[in-house]
Amino acid sequence: MVDAQQQSQFMQAAIDEARLGLEEGGIPIGSVIVHAGRIIGRGHNRRVQQGSVVLHGEMDAFENAGRQDARVYAQATLYTTLSPCAMCSGAILLYGIREVVVGENRTFMGEEALLRERGVQVTVLQDAQCIDLMTRFIRERPALWNEDIGQESDR
Repeated sequence: MVDAQQQSQFMQAAIDEARLGLEEGGIPIGSVIVHAGRIIGRGHNRRVQQGSVVLHGEMDAFENAGRQDARVYAQATLYTTLSPCAMCSGAILLYGIREVVVGENRTFMGEEALLRERGVQVTVLQDAQCIDLMTRFIRERPALWNEDIGQESDR
C-alpha cells in the first residue's frame, strides 16, 4: 500500500512529465506507472511533438514501461495528471491496471465510471497544480486542446 507521501511523490513525477510536455510545445498531461514502489514507465502527451494520434500521457508511459509480465501491470498503479480518456482507459483495462490516481477531472472528465465499473480503484486528487496547468493551457491554446480530445474547434 502506498502512503500519502509516496502518492504525492508519484503524482509529482506525473506533473513533472506534464510540464516537460508543455515545454516541448505539447499538451501538459503526464503519467507514470508504478510497480513495487518504483516508477517503471513515465510519459507525457507527445501528440504534437511526434505527430502522433495515440501518444497521450498514459499511452506514452505504457510505451516507455515496455513489455511487462501481466502480473506486473496487475500489481501496478497508474498516476495521471488528467482523467483518462476512452483510449487510455481502454489500455488501462487491457493491461489489467487495478488502481489509477488522477490529478484532476475538473477540466476533463474521462472514463472514470467505466474504470470503476470494471473494478479499477480510481482516486481523484483535484490537485491544484494539475488544475492550473490544464486551465491555463485550455485558455491559451483552445484549438489544440479541442483537437486532442476530439472536439471540433468551432464549438
